[in-house]
Amino acid sequence: MTDFKKEYKHAWTSYTEEDLKVLFEYADRYKHFISENKTERECVRSLVKQAEQAGYRNLEDFIKTHTKLSTGDKVYANYMDKSLILCCIGQQPMEEGLNLLGAHIDSPRLDLKPNPLYEDTDIALFKTHYYGGVKKYQWVALPLAIHGVVAKKDGSVVNIVIGEDENDPVVGISDLLIHLAGEQMQKKLSEAITGEDLNVCLGTIPLQGDEKDKIKVKANILKLLNEKYGIEEEDLVSAEIEIVPAGKARDYGLDRSMVIGYGQDDRVCSYASFEAQIEITRPLRTTMTVLVDKEEIGSVGASGMHSKFFENTVAEILNLTGDYSSLKLRRTLARSKMLSSDVTAAYDPNHPSVLEKYNAAYLGKGVVFNKYTGSKGKSGSNEANAEYVAKLRKMAEDNDIIWQTSELGRLDLGGGGTIAYIVANYGMDVIDCGVGVHSMHAPWEVTSKADIYEMRKTYIAFLKNEFI
Repeated sequence: MTDFKKEYKHAWTSYTEEDLKVLFEYADRYKHFISENKTERECVRSLVKQAEQAGYRNLEDFIKTHTKLSTGDKVYANYMDKSLILCCIGQQPMEEGLNLLGAHIDSPRLDLKPNPLYEDTDIALFKTHYYGGVKKYQWVALPLAIHGVVAKKDGSVVNIVIGEDENDPVVGISDLLIHLAGEQMQKKLSEAITGEDLNVCLGTIPLQGDEKDKIKVKANILKLLNEKYGIEEEDLVSAEIEIVPAGKARDYGLDRSMVIGYGQDDRVCSYASFEAQIEITRPLRTTMTVLVDKEEIGSVGASGMHSKFFENTVAEILNLTGDYSSLKLRRTLARSKMLSSDVTAAYDPNHPSVLEKYNAAYLGKGVVFNKYTGSKGKSGSNEANAEYVAKLRKMAEDNDIIWQTSELGRLDLGGGGTIAYIVANYGMDVIDCGVGVHSMHAPWEVTSKADIYEMRKTYIAFLKNEFI
């Protein structure tokens, strides 16, 4: 009897020369996107610009002018520059339901504390507070960049990027030399580097001048920041500054079959969702792509999926189609179908024990459907209905999509979640759908180009599917 798991296709053996050309072109666009956009704000700014070039218009303009929306109209809603919704109005009434893609654009990183800048033994440093699930030891002894915004009292907002241009300096966090690390090496990995150890080195040159000034190196750093960005130390209180790995995404592997880059969880799904959305015109069912913030810390806050901004935006769009009521809003959401676009763990021969081979995702074997996530007894997960999974199987078969299924790790070992369970509260069908990743949540993550290509194909097919 043939082993069912091994029947999943190896994507690379299925491609024509034309397929490979399209695949590598898409991978290059994707690498460029994650190289240039390392914060949620940068992602939103970039995608709004691309959406407008593709014919999308700001939903606020329609609301202010009371302009009606009709079939084929394309709108976007930018929420706090941290979350983005794109919508193409379909031929059917929205009450019949939406075809939804949902992904997140935040990624694990180091944030600056509210009062971050200090000096110690003639070294200027930033204090940080890690964001999301990180292995803290992975963030030392590598080049880091500074990205973010500073909001000033006069209402202006200054964008900051330091460490990405080849002529820029980079910053970093020092590690303890092996010669003196005897005590450190005896600690557990989770304790060897603590959160309060993640202090970013900024410089060592003192400001020339007042000999009574005891913090001259800090003063010099402030002088440099003021000269370039016009900001004062007190402005850092109203800033959102993120410390991220410096450098561009690159091809990975001698055969260039993979991508290594920062923030692929979950910008690999976000970018594929975006490209799928802008490719759709005059769909039968209204299509919508929701790219949210704060997933890595529980989808909380005003820009996270637990916020009402998604529901409010659907209500505004319904109203502009001339078909709003509270009941119709509820019907629209309940009758919708969604792919919760997020990544999963890929089987890694360096770490085989954490996955169960028959229910693991593999690099190069296509897009991954996770029927459920959660931990232990499926705690905290949404589980997709069997009928919905069957429809997706047929959709994949009809569109020559190479796909596989997966669980997030071996039972009782750990687990995780996505935004799927939140949206499922509306009563809609939802399943997690993304790609497998090596080194997930590390500063540099790895994905297969074949998988991200199949994922993009899946999202396009899903948005076009009538699900009747």
